Amino acid sequence: MYRTHTCGELRLTDAGKQVTLSGWVQRVRDLGGMTFIDLRDRYGITQIVINSETQSELSSRARELGREYVVQLSGKVAERSSKNLKLATGEIEIALEKLVVLNKSALPPFTIEDESDGGDELRMKYRYLDLRRNPLRRNLELRHEMGIEIRNYMNDRGFLDIETPVLIKSTPEGARDFVVPSRVHPGEFYALPQSPQVFKQLLMIAGYDRYFQIVKCFRDEDLRADRQPEFTQIDCEMAFVEREDILNTFEGLTKHLFKQILDIDMVEAFPRMTYANALEFYGSDKPDIRFGMTFKDLTGLTGDSGFKVFDEAEYVGGICAEGQSELSRKDLDKLTDFVKRPQIGAQGLIYVKYNEDGSFKSSVDKFFSAEKLRSWADEMEATPGDLLLIMAGDKLKTLKALCELRLEMGSRMGLRDKDVFAPLWVVDFPLLEWDEEVGRFFAMHHPFTSPIKKDMALLDSDPGKVRADAYDLVINGVELGGGSIRIHDDKLQKRMFEVLGFTDEQARMQFGFLMNAFQYGAPPHGGIAFGFDRWVSLMAGLDSIRDVIAFPKNNAARDVMIDSPSPIDSKQLEELSIRLDIKS
Repeated sequence: MYRTHTCGELRLTDAGKQVTLSGWVQRVRDLGGMTFIDLRDRYGITQIVINSETQSELSSRARELGREYVVQLSGKVAERSSKNLKLATGEIEIALEKLVVLNKSALPPFTIEDESDGGDELRMKYRYLDLRRNPLRRNLELRHEMGIEIRNYMNDRGFLDIETPVLIKSTPEGARDFVVPSRVHPGEFYALPQSPQVFKQLLMIAGYDRYFQIVKCFRDEDLRADRQPEFTQIDCEMAFVEREDILNTFEGLTKHLFKQILDIDMVEAFPRMTYANALEFYGSDKPDIRFGMTFKDLTGLTGDSGFKVFDEAEYVGGICAEGQSELSRKDLDKLTDFVKRPQIGAQGLIYVKYNEDGSFKSSVDKFFSAEKLRSWADEMEATPGDLLLIMAGDKLKTLKALCELRLEMGSRMGLRDKDVFAPLWVVDFPLLEWDEEVGRFFAMHHPFTSPIKKDMALLDSDPGKVRADAYDLVINGVELGGGSIRIHDDKLQKRMFEVLGFTDEQARMQFGFLMNAFQYGAPPHGGIAFGFDRWVSLMAGLDSIRDVIAFPKNNAARDVMIDSPSPIDSKQLEELSIRLDIKS
């Protein structure tokens, strides 16, 4: 046996036991008369002690050990004279009797510590070393624990875990597909699934009324902190259900996970918010409701003033930052620079200070009287000491810019506590969105989303106003998952394809199998899919999903550890009947 115990297992009650541990050398400390080895595995660290005077040979060999050497150490458990209560094993040490070097290590390119000295790219190149650090270990343990609890919850409610294909048919809707050439069928391609959408619908038609899967999905899209080209989804579908059945089931899953993982009781029902209200008051379909500072529409109070920015604006709106009237001009200039960043794109920022003495000071004093500024303050429910931050322009762009400003102010004011969780359901999304460049509607979610029943007639008369029977779960401004009630009638599905600009031939070519299946008794059904990586990162208090994935890609969608993607051999291309025509 390489070990009798792990490096995080032994306690004071084990004193006197003869044990063998194996692991990695964290550090060696030579204190003259005593030599210490800190031995690490994924379970913890145990101190090993050598008496340099009576065990000179062992002490000499220990001093030759390098960081990350793999060793086997045997000895007797003893009580430590100088205890370290920060360690679970900090009350004991092992009096070394035998040392075996199992493998040497080159000098690591960064320190294997909680706070490493390695940058992101370096640590990703040596990800197998980075994974030895405690923060990443804890993240992967959390991910494992959450996976177990998800399966337990779903199993207890009669869901079946069913695998669906990875090599599927490419469809042009949604994000770009990753495609896989077929050697057996030259010139033809598989696609990697963006989600198992059509297969879970087919499972409902097949009579498997409760399906789930923790599954890999693939999307060829621009990356950011919460995106990866391959990601993990908790995919779920139910038959003979309406929206309330699905929301109740997966609100229950959410509460179960928070209780089991973080010991947080979510007793109250999650609030509901329409997509329209989310945009109007938060500028986002994933609002962070841990704090207020909702938008107030000032358009009717700001026109015909001679101030061109307001007079020509489609929309004027703002937020009230409580107790922030003391912000300096320098701070306000920084806020203005923040909203002018290209990714936000605002033209500027108007401020109004509602001073403690009841007076007003603003960046538009020469255009607006104190009485007018007071009317804004009243509309925004401001009190002395508050700061009004106002933006104007195209409505949709201004709402989005105000959203970024609100979140920035929330962070600066300490209102976005990562230990506070504020869930809500966003419902009633638009079914369709118009693309001016292409000149047609696209499905906001996917072509199989059902319209809300009361909006069905609008599908013929005014498709842009049709609301989808769709819903997203949002926590702390993070969209954890979304879904919808599906179309289960072949006539409605055909009409949906027509609205989306599909010819009968195109619809049959891409989705004929599903439309055929609808003819054989498709039940009412709907579902939801959660971003598993996002959920784990939220519970871990992280802003990026990379550190909850064992082997992620970088921001350029590249695995710098294995150097992928990479060119393939010309013979492989020949076998696939592919000739490259790469334009620089």
